[in-house]
Amino acid sequence: MRRAQRNTIDLRQLFTLVQLAWRNPMAMLVMLLAAGGWYGYEYRVARPAMTFKGVPQTTDWHQANSWFRVLRNKGFILGYSDLRGNPLWVMYNLHPVPDSAPNLHRPSHFSPDWRGLDRVTHESYTSSGYDRGHLAPNYAMSRLYGTAAQANSFLMTNIAPQKPHLNQQWWQRLESVEIDYFARQFSQVWVVTGPVFDPQVERLKTAWSVEIPDAFYKIYITEPKPGKFYTLAFLVPQNVQGKEPLDQFLTSIDTIESKTGLDFFYELDDDIENRLEATIDASPWQLQKVARLPPRY
Repeated sequence: MRRAQRNTIDLRQLFTLVQLAWRNPMAMLVMLLAAGGWYGYEYRVARPAMTFKGVPQTTDWHQANSWFRVLRNKGFILGYSDLRGNPLWVMYNLHPVPDSAPNLHRPSHFSPDWRGLDRVTHESYTSSGYDRGHLAPNYAMSRLYGTAAQANSFLMTNIAPQKPHLNQQWWQRLESVEIDYFARQFSQVWVVTGPVFDPQVERLKTAWSVEIPDAFYKIYITEPKPGKFYTLAFLVPQNVQGKEPLDQFLTSIDTIESKTGLDFFYELDDDIENRLEATIDASPWQLQKVARLPPRY
């Protein structure tokens, strides 16, 4: 009842605002200028600062399942699909954890995101057989970006259904490697991650609005010297046992783009982009040394 009443009040306030703007052209002009200023800041300043070589783009706008809305958070940015109830991509920047970084208590509850049209909640996953899988990881967000970033990482718009062996073991191992090894090795690493869906749609039995991914991807890119880039990409299915070597699921960025319908790093020079996205080379990352490390917990 309270929610319905609040929605009614919001609609009345919006209607009153529209009436005032219609009666007062100057007020309408101010509103348009404010909206234009926000648009310019969002697209020219805020989003570029939180992405590397361009916000990921959909390659085929005729496919509604590839549509997303860009949501900015403290420490990470993502493209959310209201049709799939999943973020299609999440991007964040890693650097070595400072000695003074706080050890924050992990929240026990996930929060709905008021920006999500599908209203996915913590309870949407209860008894579903799937974990609430972070895409921007709690550990890195809390240690690098603080309390607000950790809270944002527990928003349901940052969550996708993951089977327990994947979430609690293999995925967690990769999250540990990226912050404990890759970030230290290169000082700065950009990460793009998200789900992969097969044509056959399957949804949570406890929440029809949430589609179940068939696999997940992670892409790493770093620029240790100006114009010198290294990339690393993984594509892991849901049905892993969790102890498989990380390098068992190496792939190319081209493969991930073909399976997701997304275009990454398009602001790179075309020749560089084509070479990087076709390459599978883990040697600069020294992946073999950490591919069999156990889970953190």
